[in-house]
Amino acid sequence: MVAEELAKQDDLAQKEVETFSNSIASQVAVQQASLDEKRAMYALKKSQLDQLKVRPGIDGVLQELDVEVGQKVTQGTVLARVAQPTHLKAQLKIAETQAKDILIGQKAAVDTHNGVIAGHVMRIDPAVVNGTVTVDVALDGPLPQGARPDLSVEGTVEIERLADVLYVGRPVHGEANSTVGLFKVVDDGAAAARVQVQLGRTSVNTVEIVKGLQIGDKVILSDMSAWDNYDRVQLK
Repeated sequence: MVAEELAKQDDLAQKEVETFSNSIASQVAVQQASLDEKRAMYALKKSQLDQLKVRPGIDGVLQELDVEVGQKVTQGTVLARVAQPTHLKAQLKIAETQAKDILIGQKAAVDTHNGVIAGHVMRIDPAVVNGTVTVDVALDGPLPQGARPDLSVEGTVEIERLADVLYVGRPVHGEANSTVGLFKVVDDGAAAARVQVQLGRTSVNTVEIVKGLQIGDKVILSDMSAWDNYDRVQLK
């Protein structure tokens, strides 16, 4: 009887130990979950703190700082501008009427007023702003001394190269592939007579002459619409 009683007590004690162990394990699991949550929150806060230290994605020179110390900003606000003086591109403003002929890869020349740099078209802005299209030109040649960001430049994009072409300056009224009446200087400069001239392809400042003029002819390129009813005018 004593042995059976002790066996029952032992069995009861074992069950109490097992119940206590399960209870401890549950408490540990709850505490572990709380600890993991706090660690995740710590990692999040640390990450947010690290993100307050803004670093540019490139090596360069700080060009402009748009915020002040302690200022609160919203996400996406421009904080500063960083430029790479050795990695520049040129932005050319091309008239929308001429931008239709520009293609990616075309040769270009950029004049920095301290030297001309060879380049090529790398991007054409799809939008038209104030009648112009922005064309990005990659600079293939070495940068001249004094080249820096936001420097005012002039550029030329080579759309097509023609050999042995008769051309003149572009007249006030004269579209590509059209026929116009121009006054040609005659009588050793004493007069000008109207001639029909067939134009070909045009550039910014010049136009191809297909028919109507010869090498050495002089023509008046300014606006002569006031003399539309005359075929010959006297020059003074």
